[in-house]
Formats: sequence, structure tokens, C-alpha cells
Amino acid sequence: MKRRAFLTNTTLAVAGLTTSLFVTASCSDKKTEPTITANTDDAEDNFELNEMTITELQDKMAKGEYTSEQITKLYLDRIEAIDKNGPKLNAIIELNPDALSMAKAMDKERKEGKIRGPLHGIPILIKDNIDTADKMMTTAGALALVGNIAKKDAFIVEKLRDAGAVLLGKTNLSEWANFRSSNSCSGWSSRGGQTKNPYMLDHSPCGSSSGSGSAVAANLCAIAVGTETDGSITCPASVNGAVGIKPTVGLVSRSGIIPISHTQDTAGPLTRTVTDAAILLEVLSGVDDADKITKESIGKATKFTSFLDVNGLKGKRIGVEKKKYSNQFLNKLQNEAVAILKQQGATIVEIEYLDNVNALGNDENEVMKYEFKYGVNAYLSNANAKVKTLEEVINFNKQNEDKAMPTFKQEILEMCAAKKGLDDTTYTNALVKSHNGTKQILDNIMQKNKLDAITGLTMGPSCSIDTIYGDRWGDVFLTAPAAMSGYPHISLPCGKVYELPVGLSFFSGAYQEGELIAIAYAYEQATKHRAKPSFKKSFLS
Repeated sequence: MKRRAFLTNTTLAVAGLTTSLFVTASCSDKKTEPTITANTDDAEDNFELNEMTITELQDKMAKGEYTSEQITKLYLDRIEAIDKNGPKLNAIIELNPDALSMAKAMDKERKEGKIRGPLHGIPILIKDNIDTADKMMTTAGALALVGNIAKKDAFIVEKLRDAGAVLLGKTNLSEWANFRSSNSCSGWSSRGGQTKNPYMLDHSPCGSSSGSGSAVAANLCAIAVGTETDGSITCPASVNGAVGIKPTVGLVSRSGIIPISHTQDTAGPLTRTVTDAAILLEVLSGVDDADKITKESIGKATKFTSFLDVNGLKGKRIGVEKKKYSNQFLNKLQNEAVAILKQQGATIVEIEYLDNVNALGNDENEVMKYEFKYGVNAYLSNANAKVKTLEEVINFNKQNEDKAMPTFKQEILEMCAAKKGLDDTTYTNALVKSHNGTKQILDNIMQKNKLDAITGLTMGPSCSIDTIYGDRWGDVFLTAPAAMSGYPHISLPCGKVYELPVGLSFFSGAYQEGELIAIAYAYEQATKHRAKPSFKKSFLS
């Protein structure tokens, strides 16, 4: 989640590209010798499930070429070779000891003629802020929450189990979903350590769904689930060459997920293709009595795979910000993307809106601080964690500073703890400005120009990992508009700059996921920018 960078400098979207892209990582693991499973200059990555889609895996299971148990074992071996050894991505925080038994159960059902759906027997990774009532912990990457075994599955985990998915394990993340410090390093947690970008190991996987993005990109799983408040799905998708969907707030339940903001939080897919993202979103979406906002989605959720149309761009009107980036390669990449959109039948309309959205960044910050305190205290009060309040988390970190806070600290947690209740006028005024104000800006610009969607590069190429001084991002930062408004947002591969992936974003009004999937799928099929990672050691190697 890159909300922290946005909130500390709301002019990033039109500022200059920093030189941090070329900074040597201060926390790089020096023992990153390639193995035969890594696609490096010395060895070729011949993993037999590389780039396999849900449909391809189902086809192979249907033909008897693989069982779910065999597929699960292959991914577990891949995790051992790539994540724990070899390049050491450190994307997985915990493996599910019951993964193989789950796979065997799905194989048994298949033999008996029962197929639950497209996820039957498909291995999936989920972010470590999502409750699972099994042998795995839910910690948000925090040492303070070690030992927290959930009493009940999160609603979306129930849906995954019902769909026949195999829970491989949980992914590492930016601790507390990157809402702990203004100097944090994306992908680092005190429990899980530093996750790496599989394209360039000394560069950031972004966050906070860092492990989910890195794991999907590196073929450690078929599909993954992330969560987003502002950029936590779409940024990892962008910098890891993946596809990410941040749904409309209300389409996917948040119950059983460690919260930041009930105004902006949502879970969503991280995959390698738009098709797989649509399949996974169909499973994740649904009305949950424990999350009242999901009732707004009644009659609006749909079969998202029905929108997978290669002609999905024909006749569409798509807006793009007039202001250009300071980096010529980023401008070139966006210009090429816009040219493809036109070739595929879309009309491009230049618009100006980002400055107005960015001006509301401080209000978004206030909203999240108030809601984080409220939400985390509510979650911890019913959890099996040894800490029961935000204040106890803060005290734990102070008492265990060398391990919990070896570099950056917890000033955001402390600022949240100092906030009053949700009836405070500072909060209510900020909520109106941030949430309602952003919706009004986007609604007006889309209605005035008769737009079907707005596009632009999602994030600049990944910055260097730096756990001491934190992340330093450039002038591409397009996660805030959809996040602050609660509107849907999809990011998919657009190409590379400095050998690092950059994503293209499309976002629109509430519950327009289907239209966005159609647009993104048409662009994906016209470009095929998705490419396997190279596990390169550094920019200079």
C-alpha cells in the first residue's frame, strides 16, 4: 500500500522522477545466488507450471494429466526453491500444513464427479491480514500479533473453501498494511522480513500486498488475494507485472480482515491474466451480513467472465490526464498505450483532475487514522492475539524495539491512538472532503466528457529497497482517485521502464467492474505485455 508516500507528498502525481531507482538497496540479502529454478544468465527457469492459468490447470486435471495434489506439491516445491532458497523472494510468511490434504479432498470429489467450479483444486495464496480458522496465524506481519489463530474464517475465505480452492499459505506484507510509519519500506514486516521484486531483487515489490504480488509474478501460486486501502493491490500488480483488481467498496466483504479504513478497505484478486482475475472476483464477491456495506451490491454483482471481450475497447470513451511525467520513458510508455487504445476502437479524451484529487490527500490521511484506531481496536477485542488494543500494540513494539522496530518506527500508530472517536468533527469533515469530494470530482469529469473509464500509468517503475530511509517513488502514482472514492480500479501490464514492469490503470464509477474487465481484457489481448520475471540481482548486474 503506497498511501503513505501519497499522504506525505500529495504532489507526487505531477512531481519529478526521483533518482532512487538507481540507489543500491541497503537491506538486500547478499545470499541470492541463482539456482536451476531461477531465470538468470546462468540458468533457465523451466518450472512446468510457469504462467499456467486457472483454465489450463483445470483442463489438465480434467484430462488426468495432473491432480490437484500434484499441482499443489509442485507449487510447494517451487516456493521452497524460489522463495526460501535461490533468489529468496521471501513472499510467503507461512505455509498451510493442510494444503496437500485439501488438494487430496478436491481430487476425491473430482473422481466422484463433483466439480465445485473453476477454482476446484486450484492452489491460492492469501495475504496475512485475512483470517483463516485453521493452523495458520493472522498477524498483518506484526510480531505483536504472533500466535493469533482466528476463531472463524473471513467471509472471503469461506467462499474460497466453498469454491474448492486449495489454501497454499499466507503472503508477507508491509506490516500493518503499511500504516505504521511514514518512513516504512514496502514489503517489510517484523514477522516476515523483506519481500523482494522478482524482476530485480534489490527493488521493491510495492505494498502492502507485497507477497501476493511477488508470488503471483514468480509463479509461486496460480492466483492470490490481496487487500487495498489505497494502492495495496494495484501498486503490487503494477511493479510485479501482474493483474490486480481493487473492487468497488461493497462488492467484496471485509469481515475477518484486519482493517485500516471501513470507508476504503477491500480485498481483491492478484493474478497473471485478466481472465483469472475475473474468475477470482466472481468467487470473492457476495453479500455478507457481517459487512453491511456489501448489501449495496445486491443486484450489481455479476458474472464477470462474461465481459471478457477482445472488442471491449470499441466505442469506449477513455479519459487521460493532460499533464505529462518528467521522465521521457514513462511518457513514451503511456503514449504507446494510448495509441493501442485508439487502434482498438477507443476515443481518448484529455482531462484535468489529478491536482484536485491530490489536494484532498491530507483529508484522506485523517480519515484513515480515525478509522484505523476504531477498526483495529474492534478487531483485537475479539481476536486470539496477546494484545487487545492499539495501545497494547504500541507498548509491545516499544518493549521489543530491536526486533519490532529495528529501523523505522511507529509514529502513524501513535498518531492514530491519539485520535478521538468517529463522532469528532475533524473526522466527519475530513470524510466529507476526502470520500464525497473525490467522488464528486470523478463523477463530474466523467459525466462532462461522457467517459466510460479513466486511464494512466498505475505506478512508476519499482524503487530500490531501503529499510532504513524508506520508499522513494517517482511521479507516477494513480491509486488515490479510485481508493478515496471507493470506485473500482484494475491495473495490468503495460511494458517496462529500466527493465522493470509498469502497469496501466483503468478506473470508473461504482460497480463498473464488468466494463473495466472488458476494457482491460481487450488491451491485454492486443498487447500481451505480461512476461516472466528474470530474478535479476540488481539494476547494475
